[in-house]
Amino acid sequence: MTVLTDSAQVAQFCARLKGEPFVTVDTEFMRERTYYSQLCLIQIAGAHEAAAIDPLAEGIDLAPVLDLLADESILKVFHAARQDLEIFFHMTGQVPHPVFDTQVAAMVCGYGDQIGYEAIVRKVANKQIDKDSRFTDWIRRPLSDKQVTYALADVTHLRTVYQALANQLEQNGRTGWIEEEMTVLTSADTYRVDIGQVWQRIKIKGRKPRQMAILREVAAWREQTAQRKDVPRNRIIKDDALVQIATQQPKSTDELGSIRLVPQGLSRSDDGKALVEAVDRALAIPNDGLPRREFNGRPPPDAPAALVDLMKTLLRAKCDMEGVAPRLVANMADIERFAAEDNAESPLMKGWRHDVFGRDAQRLKEGKLALAPDGDVLKLIEI
Repeated sequence: MTVLTDSAQVAQFCARLKGEPFVTVDTEFMRERTYYSQLCLIQIAGAHEAAAIDPLAEGIDLAPVLDLLADESILKVFHAARQDLEIFFHMTGQVPHPVFDTQVAAMVCGYGDQIGYEAIVRKVANKQIDKDSRFTDWIRRPLSDKQVTYALADVTHLRTVYQALANQLEQNGRTGWIEEEMTVLTSADTYRVDIGQVWQRIKIKGRKPRQMAILREVAAWREQTAQRKDVPRNRIIKDDALVQIATQQPKSTDELGSIRLVPQGLSRSDDGKALVEAVDRALAIPNDGLPRREFNGRPPPDAPAALVDLMKTLLRAKCDMEGVAPRLVANMADIERFAAEDNAESPLMKGWRHDVFGRDAQRLKEGKLALAPDGDVLKLIEI
């Protein structure tokens, strides 16, 4: 099995791939104990050869790999690319481009929502992948031949999958759809963490603005601390504890330590002092500067539930007609916001999403379109 552990080997391999129109790429990484992914293996295949590159090998120079990924004349093909691209973004400050994500392409081609690699290989390439090495500890060395074979299969079969999906997209006139999605996927903004917005991911009952301000400050503190220490954010303090802090508003480390879910060691540490300071900053914000959360995992108050249900039904019907995965077109938040607001900037009013769903969703909302059963399918009726 080909594992490259020497800088000269890596440079020679990448040089041979320079003339390829596309290469397939995958990574193996670990993230259970860190904030940032630990890159453990890079697999790359051209038309006639494939190799696994060991980034943990002592003294190895990955510059030729990173140059290859940045080469705009070579298309980089991934399956479920986001975590792979995030790793390279944090390594270099740049996102590899251009990119083709076969998972997104499969959704455009009607293979279902977020189809896994094994499933798409089975359906498109008619190959079966041995899954025994899926849960490998990729940091441990040496890797067995079986583990390396498994890793390389992630890029060798991907060549066939890419070519088949690219042909389907061209035949269906949907190449532009995937290009729109890849523009977002390869944007650096996709991988930058907005510290001021991480609180929006935390579930909290109620919407009192002062609580929201505290939650925003303490969540930002946790994110920055997790980044600095390179540990998972929940190793610093869990979401439920942040919610209790936002509710009880401790003004000292003693008060912080009295909160049930706050680890005692944290409340007595420098981090505990910094956490109380974050609460103090939130308490000092004037009332007119407090944040407000529009959604809390629920529809906005003015989103008519009946209209939301109709739009969900319309989405399924339209996606069945078009042979595209509903999740790629719109998620629940998109539908709820669209039902509640008239917003020309909605993603459903732009590009191919407007053609597939947004136009008819707007007509349904305006009472110009109805849905009716027609055997096993739904038909659209002009009103």
